[in-house]
Amino acid sequence: MATQKLGRRLLATIGPVTKPCIIYDSDLKGFGIKLLPPSGKNPEGAKSWIVEYRPGAGGRGVAKRRVVLGAVGSLTPEQARDAAKTMLASVRLGADPSAARAEKRSAKTIAELASLYSAETDPVRKARTVQTYATYWNNHLLPALGSTIASAITKADLVRLHRSIGAEKQVTANRLLTLLAHFFSWAQDGGHVPKGFNPASAIERFKEAGKERFLTADELGRLGAALRLAETAGIPWAPTDLSNPNAKHATKQPEKRVTKISPQSAGAIRLLLFTGARLREVLHLEWKHVDLSRGMLFLPDSKTGKKVIVLGAPAIAILQSLHDLAVEDARPAKPGVTKPLSAYVFPTEDLKRPKHDLNKPWRLIVRGADLQGLRLHDLRHSYASIGAAASLGLPIIGKLLGHRATKTTERYAHLDADPLRRATDIICTSITAAMEGTPA
Repeated sequence: MATQKLGRRLLATIGPVTKPCIIYDSDLKGFGIKLLPPSGKNPEGAKSWIVEYRPGAGGRGVAKRRVVLGAVGSLTPEQARDAAKTMLASVRLGADPSAARAEKRSAKTIAELASLYSAETDPVRKARTVQTYATYWNNHLLPALGSTIASAITKADLVRLHRSIGAEKQVTANRLLTLLAHFFSWAQDGGHVPKGFNPASAIERFKEAGKERFLTADELGRLGAALRLAETAGIPWAPTDLSNPNAKHATKQPEKRVTKISPQSAGAIRLLLFTGARLREVLHLEWKHVDLSRGMLFLPDSKTGKKVIVLGAPAIAILQSLHDLAVEDARPAKPGVTKPLSAYVFPTEDLKRPKHDLNKPWRLIVRGADLQGLRLHDLRHSYASIGAAASLGLPIIGKLLGHRATKTTERYAHLDADPLRRATDIICTSITAAMEGTPA
């Protein structure tokens, strides 16, 4: 272990060595050059600037640690000496550069932690939520952040991502921040990032305009007429109903070109309107969850957990009609030939699974009723709005809809005009009486 002044003059005289050795600087203790003999990987040998130190309180009882600053060719002697001085100064203040580097090398990337996060959180989430979050990770977060060390993510990184995605998809951009905020909170609990580290928590979201449409009495009339027509005579054909109007299966008589929907599809749409239930709550409904005698649906699981839906008389009649139809269809056409009764109220053709959606019949009904842009979820809003306008009270409406938080129901508060109208009538009557000098 030679000791010399490490500078340009010495570097010019150092030739190949036959075995590994270190030349330490005579002026700066701990600073040196590590020399390696020629090898298959390095035919001319290798030279690296290094720093050696004893961490903590030091002393001969503490093992030395060595940090490589860089190859001799990548740093000049002056740059290497300055870097060594800085590192040794930090050691005197209690730092441990070698341990810090080892910790950084073992730190997990966003992609690595995302895999662990999904494995822990997916089992306790709804299947639809798992699917949505997987889309967020695969389409947005992993391509942009996947290779970055989680603890190195900055607020500025997430702001850029949020603004970039929000240029076209503001709601998606907001949902990504919500997912990341939970992700970093989980990472804190697991010790993957420092406590209090959550760069997604304090970023301002885009303002979201609620998509709420309430059907008027006239629109409800048109919707009902379209439903009746669709399940009986059929709604007149439109060019959008067939991609090729000249196809063999397309009737050549325009007046006979109509499209019908099944009683099950019509029943599902009506049930959405008469219960205010969510689409999946209706489509995934099983007969064992239906209690027609008490007029209730007992759902074991929904968006907000276990839920009871109280049925009105029209909803009970719809379900009774569908049950009668299902029993009739299950009757054997021939002696000894049995047909099973599906467990689902709205099954697929094979009777083994629930319907996935109502897209085709709904598009037909919306066109037939001339209600462009109306969504199936707007039936839920309409159910709630009618209750609010009738002054039924937000707590009652919230219970009917299965809202977990009262804030969710408060969006309908402005529709309850009766109490306000009565109040303003009283005030206006008093003002009129005072102005005209008559008793109030």
